[in-house]
Amino acid sequence: MHKAVPTSLAALAMVLAAPAQADDLRTDVAADMPELMELYRDLHAHPELSFQEHKTAAKLAERMRKLGFEVTEGVGKTGVVSVMKNGDGPTVLIRADMDGLPVVEQTGLPFASKETATPASGVTTGVMHACGHDTHMTGFIGAAQLLVDRKDEWQGTLVMILQPAEEAGGGARAMLADGLYTRFPKPDYALAFHDAAAPAPAGTIGITPGYALANVDSVNIQVKGIGGHGAYPHTTKDPIVLASAIVMRLQTLVSRELSPLEPGVVTVGSFLSGAKHNIISDEAKLQLTVRSYSDESRKLLLDGIARIAKGEAIAAGLPEDLMPVIEVQEDFTPSTYNDPDFTEQLLASFGERFGEDRVATMPPVMGGEDFSEYRRADPDHIKSAIFWISGTPAPMLEALEKEGKPLPSLHSPFWAPDAEKVIATGAEALASAAMGLMPAS
Repeated sequence: MHKAVPTSLAALAMVLAAPAQADDLRTDVAADMPELMELYRDLHAHPELSFQEHKTAAKLAERMRKLGFEVTEGVGKTGVVSVMKNGDGPTVLIRADMDGLPVVEQTGLPFASKETATPASGVTTGVMHACGHDTHMTGFIGAAQLLVDRKDEWQGTLVMILQPAEEAGGGARAMLADGLYTRFPKPDYALAFHDAAAPAPAGTIGITPGYALANVDSVNIQVKGIGGHGAYPHTTKDPIVLASAIVMRLQTLVSRELSPLEPGVVTVGSFLSGAKHNIISDEAKLQLTVRSYSDESRKLLLDGIARIAKGEAIAAGLPEDLMPVIEVQEDFTPSTYNDPDFTEQLLASFGERFGEDRVATMPPVMGGEDFSEYRRADPDHIKSAIFWISGTPAPMLEALEKEGKPLPSLHSPFWAPDAEKVIATGAEALASAAMGLMPAS
């Protein structure tokens, strides 16, 4: 039988307020760093695209087996689940994502990726860990080592998962569909971290209570028309004019239909139509990214897009059989919600462990993260939190402060985080949080 899981604010404060031996953990992390940095350089030099992480998964699965975990590979295609049962107590899930991006690396690092691969687009490209998933995996391994070395200091079940295809938005969903919560222990808590290109020293931790990242939808609109000669527009139904009207009207969804207190984004990222100066096309194609936080806001925006597209087509005089076709792509990523009470206690615990100058509350962002799926699968039972760790190297931060030189963002071919500080902080933060949630009786 599991030990009762703390759910109240006071109970969470009790188990998280006294982190286990910060100096000992930090000393052990420092001792592990040479081997961890060797692993990091290997992972960085050999990235793999979403759902192609075969070598990465096998390499890390073997490490987890050597640490004594029960390891299952191939969960959700290329995911890895490692379980360690250590007496009665809560179940804590720790997640790291594995996939790289179709980006040609330009960091100049001596271990820069030279890998190439062919994504779904069919165009062979360079591959890079431009989002820092290599630091996530290495910090994950570091945390696993710390927790194994301290099995007498915690009690419960540890479920550590290496997730595929975060960048494609389908990895977490694939693992859950493959029985993550039925074949393996369902967590009471879920934890993860993400590196950040932040205007703060490397190793600084930031957490956002409540909504932290957005719902992310990709929407395609096929705008139909009646083509013809550009000199005789009266004989046509111009899809470019119609699509332009749709683009302009879409702006009112956020400015006039969504509450001013509810964030939202509707961006038309692509507008394609026509092939020659004097030909009016019979089709235009729009590609949109739509961002929101609540499910209600998401529905309002998506319903509004469909209504506006059809309404503008009717206003343009198009017949029913030429109404726009709306496709909401299936790679939807739901918003990430950090349970506020759990998050506040992590903030307090990290502040005590790392010092208040290294821990801060962060504003939410409109990026997406499919870590959200793990809580969403059972929100009444699972408390979850993802936190940021700044990876901004000191020279980049100095250039920002002195010259106003912008930082390379995540997904940039120039993003080269201070990996050592991200990994050391991530390993210690994950291990200390897990131990605080699973105190030994």
